[in-house]
Amino acid sequence: MTLKDELFQGIEAVLFDLDGTLVDSMWMWEDIDREYLGRFGIELPGDLQDLIQGMSFSETAVYFKERFLIPHSLEDIKAEWNRMAWDKYSNEVPLKEGVLPFLKKLKEKGILMGIATSNSKELVELVITKLGVRDYFDSIRTSCEVAKGKPSPDIYLLVAEDLGAKSANCLVFEDIIQGIQAGKNAGMKVCSVYDRNSEEDDDKKKELSDYYIHTYLELIEDE
Repeated sequence: MTLKDELFQGIEAVLFDLDGTLVDSMWMWEDIDREYLGRFGIELPGDLQDLIQGMSFSETAVYFKERFLIPHSLEDIKAEWNRMAWDKYSNEVPLKEGVLPFLKKLKEKGILMGIATSNSKELVELVITKLGVRDYFDSIRTSCEVAKGKPSPDIYLLVAEDLGAKSANCLVFEDIIQGIQAGKNAGMKVCSVYDRNSEEDDDKKKELSDYYIHTYLELIEDE
């Protein structure tokens, strides 16, 4: 099997978002938000998921605390979210279709790989270790480590710096509009990935990105 040459021409590093891009996990966060707010007698607002997309874990905690007047500290809010998500990431979250053979092929080609995620460091490390792909990545960064979350380019620029790659030689994989914008704002090529939780945005995702795939198997050709 070979990689599709036209997509990887001049690419030295491939940068991935995590949730909805590498792993199938976006479905669970709305449930967690609903349960968490329910503890304070607050019904999940219909606009919440759209408003927090792209925010870092820390930015989201600030947003919840200020919008919903949550009485707990920011650290306690984040710790509780980690606790609520831990079992799901341990037992219910799989890799998206074609991820493993795609990572193997990138490694064979000597292409560096990194993760740039809005999730917490604890959950990232948990799920990629559990799914056996931790060793493929030379940099793993979260948006809590930069000034602004997506669509700011900060997180992608940081991972590229870690990998020693110029923006023009980086390819980003993303599943949400804010993430696609972050990659483009960093001056990188972007391939958007289908995810059922954002399929209503598919037309916009295709418009904003350089490429679009339903699964990573589309990027691997039989020799």
